[in-house]
Amino acid sequence: MTALYDRLTSIEFGWLDVIDIVLVAFVIYNVLVLIRGTRAMQMMIGLLILVGARFVAQTFDLFALESLSREIIFYLPFAIIVLFQHEIRRALASFGRNPLVAFLSPRVDARDHEAIVRATEELAHRKVGALIVLERTQQLRMYIESGKKIDALVSWELLVSLFTHDTPLHDGAVVIENGRIISAGVFLPLSSNTDISKQHGTRHRAALGLSEETDAFVVVVSEENGTIGVALDGVLYENLEPSTLLEMLKIHVAPKKGGP
Repeated sequence: MTALYDRLTSIEFGWLDVIDIVLVAFVIYNVLVLIRGTRAMQMMIGLLILVGARFVAQTFDLFALESLSREIIFYLPFAIIVLFQHEIRRALASFGRNPLVAFLSPRVDARDHEAIVRATEELAHRKVGALIVLERTQQLRMYIESGKKIDALVSWELLVSLFTHDTPLHDGAVVIENGRIISAGVFLPLSSNTDISKQHGTRHRAALGLSEETDAFVVVVSEENGTIGVALDGVLYENLEPSTLLEMLKIHVAPKKGGP
């Protein structure tokens, strides 16, 4: 205990230390935001308890506890990679969301916005479930490959037809890339967010899951109540009016220059 007191009293504190603490706090805060509402949060608490046990063991010379915690901490980096692979993937993907590279975002004709909104409104009126994914700066090739290639111009009639019941591709998502319907019947990753309402089914979890892993703009129509939603950057916006959806498309999915 005396040794700990001596170490604490010998610490010299300067303005560089303040910057250091602020930077560390910023990193910790962003990590906590990243894993909030996921199973990784509980794992993180367990890891903190383990590190705390190591500190207590060293402070009070608890040999057995220190030896055990030292061996566990040695393998900790490997465990983190396995346990937090989903969060690590999200963090790496977020680098592509830097506003400085927004000019790389694919351009969509403004008429495509109107076609998407009209199709969404029609599907919501019929209470037909739908998932419409618009690619932005991050490519979605790994997801597109799970569906069937379409490669057609965007039209509200085609979108409605693809999601109509009893058609082969109605159960998956439609992906729009560079103003063209690239693929249909696409399977999306499900969100592991425990905060999402229990009333939401697989379709909403898939929309949110893709928005957590990429910067895609995902439109979702509820089959149960005919409501319109948008999943963007890990946030689900619900009960939207068609006019609100159109405004969000104009803001987040830029139209081509010179378009109407």
